Amino acid sequence: MAAEGVEKLEDVIVRSAEQVAASIKTAKEAIGTIIFGQEQVVENTLVTILSGGHALLIGVPGLAKTKLVETLGITLGLDAKRIQFTPDLMPSDILGAEVLDESTTGKRSFRFITGPVFAQLLMADEINRASPRTQSALLQAMQEQHVTVAGARHDLPKPFHVLATQNPLEQEGTYPLPEAQLDRFLMEIDVDYPDRDAERRILFETTGAEETQARPAMTPDVLMTAQRLVRRLPVGDSVVEAILSLVRSARPGPDGGEIAKAIAWGPGPRASQALMLAVRARALLDGRLAPSVDDVLDLAEPVLKHRMALTFSARAEGRTVADVIGQLKSRIG
Repeated sequence: MAAEGVEKLEDVIVRSAEQVAASIKTAKEAIGTIIFGQEQVVENTLVTILSGGHALLIGVPGLAKTKLVETLGITLGLDAKRIQFTPDLMPSDILGAEVLDESTTGKRSFRFITGPVFAQLLMADEINRASPRTQSALLQAMQEQHVTVAGARHDLPKPFHVLATQNPLEQEGTYPLPEAQLDRFLMEIDVDYPDRDAERRILFETTGAEETQARPAMTPDVLMTAQRLVRRLPVGDSVVEAILSLVRSARPGPDGGEIAKAIAWGPGPRASQALMLAVRARALLDGRLAPSVDDVLDLAEPVLKHRMALTFSARAEGRTVADVIGQLKSRIG
């Protein structure tokens, strides 16, 4: 009887996975009609959202980072809001504030007015331009899915995702994100320049009389079903061992061997959790029922890169975090 129960559970997971994978594929195709030449960025962003996490998009201006977030909001059917981070932005501008109301009878009471963080998809544009105090206002929201204002707890809508953008240029007048905040992001996604063919398509598609509009392809309920399903997908022992080996070797200490001497500090257990969820989500995005070691290797850099730092001597030799991760991957793959 127990074996039959397991088989039935597996059948349910398979059927659910097929339905959800079809919905996700439709959403991905819908995004592809608006965002060109950024297939890897779109895929990694969808993997982040399916994993229930937040992403940090890094790229120069004009690479459609804002457009991607707007398109995701419409395509996934999420209530999306945008905050432009500036040096004078206050925490209350993000979370909301209590105001004093006076009724017709003269009775006074406080009323909470929600801030833009009360959205299902929040775009934090140029997050490193705001002061550390304002940046940290997002910390509790991102980790705990609720905020506390004047001692009162306010739950955020579900699902809740933050997609933050950061400009790698113009570092003057910016406040680098502290390690604790960076660790809240499941992935750091580099947005590079499109190739020649993609840029040619951009020219024609976006400068004509009519511009293609994003269209809804999913609902928040379907998305949340997909997120629950991601956590139920089986993971083979070889994939688990690859995740553990990779994350543990990215820290200073004996696991990394000679390479570890270049690492000042490395990823904590949250990185292992992020990679475990991300490989499952990527498998589901591809219509597969279980992740492979290749998924671990492909997602290693965006999951680990912002959770590591090199020693001064390694940086002086011209080594980069991406190079070190590449060396660690070669030991597994």
